[in-house]
Amino acid sequence: MDERILKLKAELESKIAEAKDLTGLDSVRVSFLGKKGSITNQLKSMKDLAAEQRKAFGADVNKLKEYAAKKIDEKTEELKKKQIEMEIRSMPRFDITTPSNCSCGSYHPITLVQRQCEKIFKSMGFTVEDYSEVVTDYECFESLNIPKHHPARDMQDTYYLTNGQLLKSQTSAAQNAILKKYGPALINNGTPIRAIFPGRCFRNEATDACHENTFFQMEGVMVDKDISISNLIYFMKTMLSEVFRKDIKVRLRPGFFPFVEPGFELDISCLICGGTGCPSCKHSGWLELCPCGMIHPNVLREGGIDPDEYTGFAFGLGLTRLAMMKYGIKDIRDLNSGSLKALSQFTDDE
Repeated sequence: MDERILKLKAELESKIAEAKDLTGLDSVRVSFLGKKGSITNQLKSMKDLAAEQRKAFGADVNKLKEYAAKKIDEKTEELKKKQIEMEIRSMPRFDITTPSNCSCGSYHPITLVQRQCEKIFKSMGFTVEDYSEVVTDYECFESLNIPKHHPARDMQDTYYLTNGQLLKSQTSAAQNAILKKYGPALINNGTPIRAIFPGRCFRNEATDACHENTFFQMEGVMVDKDISISNLIYFMKTMLSEVFRKDIKVRLRPGFFPFVEPGFELDISCLICGGTGCPSCKHSGWLELCPCGMIHPNVLREGGIDPDEYTGFAFGLGLTRLAMMKYGIKDIRDLNSGSLKALSQFTDDE
């Protein structure tokens, strides 16, 4: 091997051995393998050699280059291991037999309300489904009687992704999948479709005391023969009376939603201000809780169900607002604040 190569190799080994930390080792790497490093310069100097010498010299330099990379990698692993050992040794010692004085954690208020609603609807024969937070345009809009470029899309400030999908702006995005999943049992066996699907929703809107860009809903559907609005009102009032442990004053007012016909807004009297008006209810005394209505024939048809034979209702219960009413939370932003002081005070009252 060329004397220059042997000298570089000895120098490399000495510098690697002297490196005490990863920063120092990286300096060694740059000084030998960098663009202006010693080994790199040897490759550049080959142009000054005679033609018969270049092949052997180039092979020796490349071997040294591979050797250097290997030794630096080995030293890197050695230094990383020593660094971890030093961090472990510097950690404070804990006596694992010492009794803990930490208090137990608590469930988020929305989790408590969601589990309570699930329990109530399960007792009425509903199944609980789960669904993705990232959905297609078809799931969130087209299957719900909202074709492309329809002005109803402007009602929801949607987060679109670069791949054409979107963050679901409503739990209704699961309706089509639920109808197709349970439709055969309804058609073949006469088993009603009764399902709820809670989930997180996203909308690009300004936040205030009663609006957030991330919130929770619980969609519910029931489909069978001769389902009417009276069935919808019964299930909603039953659920609300169970959640609040008392009769709740509600009102139905007309509302437009392309996937239901007729459509309604189910409002409850604001439990924070007692109906006198506050920022949470926009000083109206009422809080919009549950858009609902009879499932549009086009939506049933898209789900493979004959609207001439079957009818159904759907609702989108606002779990976030329900939690605000149940626990007297005046500002919706507290729920996403991550403040343990604000969130740890809630408990399941069952």
